[in-house]
Amino acid sequence: MSLGNLIFIVLGGIVPLAYIAYIITTRKASVWENQNIYIHSRPYMHGWFVVVIMGLPSMLVSIIAGLLHVTGIYSVSPFILIAACIVLAALGLAAGLRKISPDFRARNKVENVIKWFLIAASLVSIMTTVGIVLSILFEALRFFDAVGFWNFITGTSWNPDTAFLSGAGRGGEQAANAEFGAVPIFAGTFMITFIAMCVAVPIGLFSAVFLAEYATPKFRKIMKPLLEVLAGIPTVVYGFFAAITVSPLVVKLAGAVGLEAAYTNALAPGMVMGIMIIPLMSSLSDDVINAVPRSLREGSLALGTTVAETTKKVVLPAALPGIVSAFLLSVSRAIGETMIVVMAAGLRPNLTANPLEGMTTVTVRIVDSLTGDQSFDSLETLSAFGLGFVLLILTLILNIISTIIVRKFREKYE
Repeated sequence: MSLGNLIFIVLGGIVPLAYIAYIITTRKASVWENQNIYIHSRPYMHGWFVVVIMGLPSMLVSIIAGLLHVTGIYSVSPFILIAACIVLAALGLAAGLRKISPDFRARNKVENVIKWFLIAASLVSIMTTVGIVLSILFEALRFFDAVGFWNFITGTSWNPDTAFLSGAGRGGEQAANAEFGAVPIFAGTFMITFIAMCVAVPIGLFSAVFLAEYATPKFRKIMKPLLEVLAGIPTVVYGFFAAITVSPLVVKLAGAVGLEAAYTNALAPGMVMGIMIIPLMSSLSDDVINAVPRSLREGSLALGTTVAETTKKVVLPAALPGIVSAFLLSVSRAIGETMIVVMAAGLRPNLTANPLEGMTTVTVRIVDSLTGDQSFDSLETLSAFGLGFVLLILTLILNIISTIIVRKFREKYE
């Protein structure tokens, strides 16, 4: 059974029957309403009840048949499936028409179905998250079984070049010399993220304060869309800008003050990444600041404070939880960026505190480990899952810390 057959079943069979059932049931319930007979639910609710009881079993059977076909467990004949769906729809229509009556609680039944549909939708997102975590965890455990978790998170040298020999069945002294110390990679990630946040947070937050508290409506209407244009620029364009323009400029400025900078340095991608994140930080902070009740500003100004004092003492403390959330989203955006780092910072794991040297990040190493001609069960490939697992743990810790901060500084306003 192909996708086209499934679409044909839904659009060509179930949808027209559902529409007919809705019209018939609605008219039947409207007759009671026109005769001044008390009905518990509106006519359209009776119609939707019959649509649900008629279409839901057919939809479930079609989805189950599609899943069985996709997974290769069993392939249902399209003709049998169409016949089964039509029979189920007809039986549902008959049962629904027989069940409705003036005192039937159709609204309650429909709302229960909607509630369970929303629960199922939320479970899909939750189960997707659980599936992602488990898929990373199982492969990461294979990697840690060979390398060791403690050696991985404390090692200061990353040299997996000979790890492919074990995956090819040629293990030996060379394969044993492969080093998987993740400290240089995470140090590079934190360094570039820190540089990006030093650029994005002040500029983004100050621009949000200006647009929300000081700018005229006309100026805000023009400047905010212009600011958000930065968010629509592809990251590869930012990468070109960092590699071709900013990185040579950093090298020249460093040479002018007597410092030596590599063309693949961490400062250039960090600065460009910060520019890229400015619209995210500014837009989210602006929305949070505008959400602060106007009465708080007016009460503060009525006491004789200036606009700057009101912003500092009233508006920003009230908007702090939202600003922290915007900061965390910006940090996540910086950590997950790959293209700018590849084009401007290079691929070399380098444990250094000098931002003028080249270094790499976790996401870049993950991409590099999963692309190439090495086998999937080699340690170099599995190291991508180890890096992803540790990054997941660090992100979880960061979210927990941010939750504590938000709860500590949250202020409730009537």
